[in-house]
Amino acid sequence: MDFELTEEQQAIRDLARDFAQKEIAPIAAQIDETGEFPSATVKKMGELGLMGIEVPQEYGGAGLDTLAYVLAIEEIAKVCASHAVIMSVNNSLYCYGLTHFATDAQKKKFLEPCASGKKIGAFSLTEPQSGSDAGNMKVRATLNAQGDQYVINGRKSWITSGPVADFIVLFAATQPELKHRGTACFVVDTTLPGFERGKKEPKLGIRASATCETTYDNYRLPVFHRIGKEGDGFKIAMSVLDAGRIGIAAQALGIAAAAYEASVAYSKEREAFGSKIAEFQAIQWMIADMATRIEASRLLIYNAALKKNSHEKFSREAAMAKLHASETAMWVTTKAIQIHGGIGYSKELPIERYFRDAKITEIYEGTSEIQRLVIARAALEGK
Repeated sequence: MDFELTEEQQAIRDLARDFAQKEIAPIAAQIDETGEFPSATVKKMGELGLMGIEVPQEYGGAGLDTLAYVLAIEEIAKVCASHAVIMSVNNSLYCYGLTHFATDAQKKKFLEPCASGKKIGAFSLTEPQSGSDAGNMKVRATLNAQGDQYVINGRKSWITSGPVADFIVLFAATQPELKHRGTACFVVDTTLPGFERGKKEPKLGIRASATCETTYDNYRLPVFHRIGKEGDGFKIAMSVLDAGRIGIAAQALGIAAAAYEASVAYSKEREAFGSKIAEFQAIQWMIADMATRIEASRLLIYNAALKKNSHEKFSREAAMAKLHASETAMWVTTKAIQIHGGIGYSKELPIERYFRDAKITEIYEGTSEIQRLVIARAALEGK
């Protein structure tokens, strides 16, 4: 297993780090406070190639690999988890599915604008009654009598970037009696009639990442917008989520790394009982455990990325990476507040923001319980 970085991988990591420090850091606290979507910096990320890192250059992307992608996500997430999830959804949940399952004509129309950052893509699987239970979808897509359009009705929820998305990858039931085998994948054009966005969700963390419900009321979509065949929806969704879990794992890693670095620096400055708190064994043990869990997460993420790069099955590795990294982010940020004491609980420092942002990584793109289910099934099947 070779984790030595190529020049291209180092370059995209350094580019993301430089951009995050210069462009995102000055606004991170403000947009967390206001919940304002960072349109200007997201546009700049697109111009730098960060919104379609793994997409081939012919379709507007950077043409790099998954390891380059996670390196960039980590650097962005260290500064602002909201920017990181916007980037992750566009790269993984939107662009990945189209790159692997769309026709050339569909890629030109739907992939290229989002990979190049000119437009924003989103992903819509969850419904009010079905989160992890993706086979229980109520949104219906019915082919009209002429066979040239689908009529879509229903409601989707928790759509990251939903309030600003130009295109949304949508999963709907075409034959509901078949459960998950009766689903299809579509690309929604949010300018067409019958599509409506709900209110922006007020969230605990990643507050500058816009999230909403969407409703479809006799929304008509040309057959050209269907990705793959009818019945392929669930397969496409699960493949996309595998890829997305690597991105969210990298986001969690960045959050944890930021909290860890802040804790190390603070422990060297803060004095108590006549000594720097870094000299206290209780603090040292927390720092040691932080460093170990972060490094273990990083290795799991890199391993999943390399499996994906090699076109091997990576569902188990992605689940392990997301499970460990997300729970590490929650643990590390909790300890970071403890190390900082009262000031860690204050909005004067970003520590409490890291803590709030970390929690969602244990929930979206498959809860920790779902990751354990994926890992357990693989283990019991000898995979």
